[in-house]
Amino acid sequence: MSAASKVKVPRKRNVPDVDTSRRQQLLRASARLFREKGYDGTSVRDIAQATGMQSGSWVYHFATKHDMLEAVMQEGLVDALARIEAIAALGLPPRQQFDQLVRTHLDTLLGAGQDFIPVVLYEWRSLEPAARRRVSVLLKRYEAVWEQALAQLRAAGDWSGTTRIDALLLFGALNWVARWYDPRGTLDVQGLADECIRFFLRTPPASDRRSKSSGRAQRAAR
Repeated sequence: MSAASKVKVPRKRNVPDVDTSRRQQLLRASARLFREKGYDGTSVRDIAQATGMQSGSWVYHFATKHDMLEAVMQEGLVDALARIEAIAALGLPPRQQFDQLVRTHLDTLLGAGQDFIPVVLYEWRSLEPAARRRVSVLLKRYEAVWEQALAQLRAAGDWSGTTRIDALLLFGALNWVARWYDPRGTLDVQGLADECIRFFLRTPPASDRRSKSSGRAQRAAR
């Protein structure tokens, strides 16, 4: 083998993969900073320092800080939507489906590194009207999964709410958890989910109620 044949040819850099990785790095850092410091309180320099990039290099991925905010919200909603649509596709019994939806929603708010959805909640007013309309498309899809799940729960006799206000109150309570939950406390996220489910579904499963009703009828007939 000649000396020339021993020379290693440098591997070509997979540019799309590198660019995607850097974009994701920017999104994760931006989401964390927007959550911790607020959109207005976060500067482009803050984001550059958090990612180790030069202040102007992130412009290759996002033209403005506002574009980054919209991308953070879309990234979070796309991921959250995929998770709950996967649950809806399982065809679970209504109460079990509701249980999984609550747990998944709380994880998107409180799980490690889950800064994206809190940014949607806290910085919605920072979006410009056109961006708000685009993000709203994803929000409506997310809400539609829940509305269908609640309709199935209602049909099974396990959800007494009959109006859209009931669903809004449910979301309001779940989303507010991100404001007051302390991960250093004695209740972990799964324990918190148990409490939330118990609060929202204050009645026993419909099957249990039917069983008790049947038992009372049988005793009365004796």
